[in-house]
Amino acid sequence: MGTIERFLFNIDIPGGQASAGKFLVAEPFLREEYFRHAVVALFDHNSNGSSMGVVLNRQTTFSLQSFLPEIETENPIPVFCGGPVGCDRLFFIHALGDLISGSEQLSDSLWIGGDFRQMTDYVNSGYPVDGYVRFVLGYSGWSPGQLEEEIANKVWAVTTPDTAARVLTGANDPYWHHYVRRLGNAFRGWRYHPANPSAN
Repeated sequence: MGTIERFLFNIDIPGGQASAGKFLVAEPFLREEYFRHAVVALFDHNSNGSSMGVVLNRQTTFSLQSFLPEIETENPIPVFCGGPVGCDRLFFIHALGDLISGSEQLSDSLWIGGDFRQMTDYVNSGYPVDGYVRFVLGYSGWSPGQLEEEIANKVWAVTTPDTAARVLTGANDPYWHHYVRRLGNAFRGWRYHPANPSAN
């Protein structure tokens, strides 16, 4: 965030406490390619160690079928970019719970990973994907203490996930704006900032 933006739009309230299962909402002027208007689901966090998560709302132009020939359904299934690390790793966040064995629970209604063959069978059987499963390529990582420093510097606001159906639908800026609204009126300046305040 630049000096003018920080003066106009910085929020002088605590950013929140990160933990696995929480969501990170990027401040509006974060210009890093992978994190501009990003919403990140944290799936691993240790205050004395590293942190890992996936960006949920950065939709790519690729379909799941373009990566996995075993996916037989004809309807293209979108793939999202989870971050700059491990871009050869595919993650999936879902609301299927025990239907996918080996899943790790993130919240009351969200899980990550599990038996990929079971997930493939689910998709190939024609069950709904939108609102139930999101496939993410790559992840985002922070070294020990890095995320806490970024939160203290108001790079991220920490919040809880919405319902699974809402988490697993939508993309890009409208998705980010939804989570900014959920942060409350204290963050209303994030909703209405001009695209380039320094040009005003």
